[in-house]
Amino acid sequence: MPGSLELPVGYLDRILALSIEERAELLRGLTKPQRRTLNDDWRTWAHSGQRMPPGDWRMWLIRAGRGFGKTRAGAEWVSEIARSMPGARIALVGATIEDVRRVMIEGESGLVSVARFDEPVDYRRDAGEIVFASGARAAIFSAASPETLRGPEHHAAWCDELAKWRYGDAAWDNLMLGMRLGDTPRVLVTTTPRPIPLMRRVMALKGLVETVGRTQDNPHLPDTFLAALEEAYGGTRLARQEIAGELIAEAEGALWRRAHFDACRVAEAPALVRTIVAVDPPAGTDSGQGDACGIVAVALGRDGRGYVLEDASVSGLSPEGWAQAVAACAARHRADRVIAEKNQGGKMVESVLLAADAGLPLRLVHAGDGKVARAEPVSILYERGRVSHVGVFADLETELCGLVVGGGYQGPGRSPDRADALVWALGELMLAKRRTAQIRPT
Repeated sequence: MPGSLELPVGYLDRILALSIEERAELLRGLTKPQRRTLNDDWRTWAHSGQRMPPGDWRMWLIRAGRGFGKTRAGAEWVSEIARSMPGARIALVGATIEDVRRVMIEGESGLVSVARFDEPVDYRRDAGEIVFASGARAAIFSAASPETLRGPEHHAAWCDELAKWRYGDAAWDNLMLGMRLGDTPRVLVTTTPRPIPLMRRVMALKGLVETVGRTQDNPHLPDTFLAALEEAYGGTRLARQEIAGELIAEAEGALWRRAHFDACRVAEAPALVRTIVAVDPPAGTDSGQGDACGIVAVALGRDGRGYVLEDASVSGLSPEGWAQAVAACAARHRADRVIAEKNQGGKMVESVLLAADAGLPLRLVHAGDGKVARAEPVSILYERGRVSHVGVFADLETELCGLVVGGGYQGPGRSPDRADALVWALGELMLAKRRTAQIRPT
């Protein structure tokens, strides 16, 4: 490295392998420009999700959570294009002109900040362009004004936060029609995903190279920051989209929307007046196959609202095993009633549950209607803000979002066992006519 501003590949790894004393001696031997190069060298510090993929690709999508390092990856990619292609014409496209300026160019990880000290950039803010040391130029465009992309031609384009674009399809089409300079025009898209048509359209493009990542994949973020994120948002729809970078698509005609859960989610329940545990026994109960068993505890608060307390569902257990899980859940929450669907197993369901706890306040119910028909009135309770989840129940919430209007299930697994148990519980708690008779095992 002496006398050079370029760092060999793997140089940082060799430094880290040295003792503290050896590192100090090595760093003292570097010139000031070399020390600055070591500090600023992108190849040295980039994590795997930020590095340009190999191959002759045309479209690269970085779909990741906030803080993953998408902006830095985009700025460094554009800088490399400018460095390797003197005279290149590059498009910088954001949701608005202000977004391009504030994030893609002037931000802490923007083009001005990542420019190497030996490759200064000329940022002409009023003219809406950056001129690089090589003579390459990057022009600013807003997706909110798609007509400005009609006509200009480019070698490369960086599209940031695609999921925020207003008039996104028009802006995208105009940009793509102008990607015709050079032998291999390339486009980089950096975005936190949202289930919008343009996002799905881009993800379905033939030959797309995709990098998917989470906020936690950035090794340079403080542990305290990551812990605070997990405590505040862990398991929520917001976390899955904005932190994990998941594209959370709602099923067409879904009875539940994830926004329903997040809008009314609480950390703890208020004073409660009645608690119910509902059970959706697994198919093949009397054969010992041990499929999934839905077990959900809900309660009625003194405020008249419903509260989902626990998803205690289990999988792969024998009838005795899941019956013990039901009894334990009922004991934890001091349930006033345990409701079990008797369609699967009939008297067998009753016998295994009472064997687990002879004093279980059990009532068997028969499913005369389909799951979705039973679920529709319960989903209306959520729409009206009358039900809260006490914490996050990711698997249960995913199943609920798979129940669709008109029948059918489009969620994970063969059957929405957790969701069905919740529907039985809330239906009994908030929709059924109150019974004045003492609750007894039947």
